[in-house]
Amino acid sequence: KIYAADDGPVRALDGVTIGQRKREFLSILGPSGCGKSTLLMIAAGLIPASHGQVAVQGERIVKPRTDVGIVFQNPVLLEWRTALGNIMLQAEARKLDRAVAEKRAYELLGSVGLNGFEHKYPDQLSGGMRQRVSICRALIHNPPQLLMDEPFGALDALTRDQLVLDIQRIWNEARMTVLFITHSVSEAVFLSDRVIVLSAGPAARIVGEYPVTLPRPRDIAEIRLEKAFHEIHRDIWASLRVEVQKAYAMGDG
Repeated sequence: KIYAADDGPVRALDGVTIGQRKREFLSILGPSGCGKSTLLMIAAGLIPASHGQVAVQGERIVKPRTDVGIVFQNPVLLEWRTALGNIMLQAEARKLDRAVAEKRAYELLGSVGLNGFEHKYPDQLSGGMRQRVSICRALIHNPPQLLMDEPFGALDALTRDQLVLDIQRIWNEARMTVLFITHSVSEAVFLSDRVIVLSAGPAARIVGEYPVTLPRPRDIAEIRLEKAFHEIHRDIWASLRVEVQKAYAMGDG
């Protein structure tokens, strides 16, 4: 991906090639500003690649995809709509059967611990609750792929842990394909089947790829005591640390 700038073109991503298997949970790590979010936006069809292509099951993507759910760091909820109303906005835009969609919305809210909060407005919900609503909204149409762009970055540690467990459970049940952007090595290792590390920008490239073969389902407290968890965490962090140091040296960290 190349962006135009006043002082000349900026190459954000350079020769990044990723294949993702159906139902795989894949995490992308990299320093701030390396192009992780750009990569996700290209995968969603929301911005075009300057060179290369995105293909899903052999079909080239040339416009925004409708077969995905997207969760951003900011929940982006409409303040004048209730939790249920914000979820149903997606159903309305997709012209889903209202009764069926509303039943699913209630089920999703219950699955993330928001029973009784269906008719609360965003300003009546905590940050973690608002993010849970945004996750439910992304899942209302049963997408085969979920794209998540640092969804827990603005939350406190305890809330992050609970949401990580929620995502693991939802993924275990639905077995959808997930592309997960994060700054947290621990989150990536806990959730993923595979972790990819991008280099510092500009012209970010893949500098590491790590399979995670830890048994599932995973318990946060127990897995952090496992030798295998610490070994893969150490290897990923060693690769990532080099790139973070480069980013700081270039003034991007």
